[in-house]
Amino acid sequence: MEGVAVLSGASPCVSSAFLRKTHCSLSCSKNLTTSSRLAAFHSQSYLFLKSPTFPLRARTLSLKSSKHGIFLPHLVASMEQVEETYIMVKPDGVQRGLAGEIISRFEKKGFKLTGLKLFQCPKELAEEHYKDLSSKSFFPNLIEYITSGPVICMAWEGVGVVASARKLIGSTNPLQAEPGTIRGDLAVHTGRNVVHGSDSPENGKREIALWFKEGEICQWTSAQGPWLRE
Repeated sequence: MEGVAVLSGASPCVSSAFLRKTHCSLSCSKNLTTSSRLAAFHSQSYLFLKSPTFPLRARTLSLKSSKHGIFLPHLVASMEQVEETYIMVKPDGVQRGLAGEIISRFEKKGFKLTGLKLFQCPKELAEEHYKDLSSKSFFPNLIEYITSGPVICMAWEGVGVVASARKLIGSTNPLQAEPGTIRGDLAVHTGRNVVHGSDSPENGKREIALWFKEGEICQWTSAQGPWLRE
């Protein structure tokens, strides 16, 4: 209102000159504001830093000393290696009717079942599977045990499935296995520990090739994928 009052008492020439000057000042001010906003936009943004940084700290970083990068979680996830593991319900697990319980542990975890069969293991196959233990005194009893009845052979697939399956199974001695693990909940003796699981990704591949014939492994796409991982 004060600006209007001053202008109302001035001559037409003065008013026109004053208005042009004022218009120029406002335009310059507007340009400066726009430039400032653009400068702020081009400056360091904490959303695009390689290391997590809070907004206030990001504004203090120098453009010369910083490196820009975009973190894309889905690209990192796509580079994670999918593993295979061999899981076997041993004769005692089959005889006790624990197969469904054991299978469900891996299903509920979110791993993908690619091979499954009920199988009577011959002695030669058992000896090949446990050849690393052939020098042990309990080896003959182990072979007799694993061939004493049918076993359930399974191939499972997933990111980190080998280590995760070992945790689900629990310690070799069921009395030392944590509650909540398969052996911790369902077994009491090392010689009757109900389930086997590969101890490395390499052995997982070797054991699946040993126990399954060509064509017995089914490659398929699980509908659960988007609900298990980002």
